[in-house]
Amino acid sequence: MFAGSLRAGQRAAALMSLIRSAKLNGHDPYAYLKDVFTRLPTQPASRIDELLPHCWQPTVGV
Repeated sequence: MFAGSLRAGQRAAALMSLIRSAKLNGHDPYAYLKDVFTRLPTQPASRIDELLPHCWQPTVGV
């Protein structure tokens, strides 16, 4: 309703879902998203599932 458009609302819902899933898996949401957004451009498509909250392992120093 306040996202501006249907697509913006869908994107916001996806991001909120990732944040909540990270919390449920015992991760700090900020550290999780920071690491995922850093790794995403170089992550092979065949290994993208490693970045999901239930599979994610932080890189050293996160």
